Amino acid sequence: MKIRTTYYLWLNTIILLLSSCAKADGLPGKGELLEDKKVLIVYLSRTQNTKTVAEIIHKNVGGTLVALELETPYPEHYQTTVNQVAEENRTGFLPPLKTKIDSIQKYDVVFVGFPTWGMQLPPPMKSFLKQYDLSGKKVIPFNTNGGYGIGSSFQTVKELCPKSEVFDGFTVKGGSERDGILFVMEGDKEVQVQSEVKKWLQKIGLLK
Repeated sequence: MKIRTTYYLWLNTIILLLSSCAKADGLPGKGELLEDKKVLIVYLSRTQNTKTVAEIIHKNVGGTLVALELETPYPEHYQTTVNQVAEENRTGFLPPLKTKIDSIQKYDVVFVGFPTWGMQLPPPMKSFLKQYDLSGKKVIPFNTNGGYGIGSSFQTVKELCPKSEVFDGFTVKGGSERDGILFVMEGDKEVQVQSEVKKWLQKIGLLK
């Protein structure tokens, strides 16, 4: 009996130490951040690849899923849109959003998803982050790109959310509209991304 009691005391001590280490590393326990938290997933998607990643996240963490739409949509022609976005970035123009989110203050965790456009955060996502006050919230970016990475997009999210806790984001190669490769998040690719998203959510402590 004494040996068994000593064993359980030792086991509890180890568990407490591991728990303390996890908190010291800034990584909450599994599901800790989502307990009694309201989650919002906002995404911008032109070729539906970012939309698919948003839906995968939604299946894992729940919450409210919202697509960003503009009052005046971008042209369907790729190069025309590229030129327009370049001019918006140059001038700092923020395209007005058709999407309206009621009572944003009720959300505790906000995922923001977007493609990389011109190695930058797309202007519509800048509009969202400037229009809505996310102070005190946990902000989590996710991204799809044509193979050139996130550019300055994640850094811009941090700059536009100075009073938020911005988590390490997720990025994955999607389509390349420039090369005529559009929706790719299907079949084996979708299965792969589902696995990668789960690993990322576990890493940042948000998987249920």
